[in-house]
Amino acid sequence: MIVPMTKTLRAVKFLFIGPLILGLLFVINLMTSPGHWWVQWPALGIGIAWVICLIRVLGAVVLVCGIFGWRRWCRTS
Repeated sequence: MIVPMTKTLRAVKFLFIGPLILGLLFVINLMTSPGHWWVQWPALGIGIAWVICLIRVLGAVVLVCGIFGWRRWCRTS
């Protein structure tokens, strides 16, 4: 299945934004309720989404590299 380019670009954006959001939530958790770690639940969800986005981006990179490699192989043959 070929993923549209907009989904891949959104995934790249989330690879950078996701950890920043999680860091902000961690700081909020420290400041509001240091004895109760509720930040673990958003971290679980963000972590799962981050891994899915990473797989999507790596799949797109492999596809693009494969296409360019195939083009180069065809030109030299």
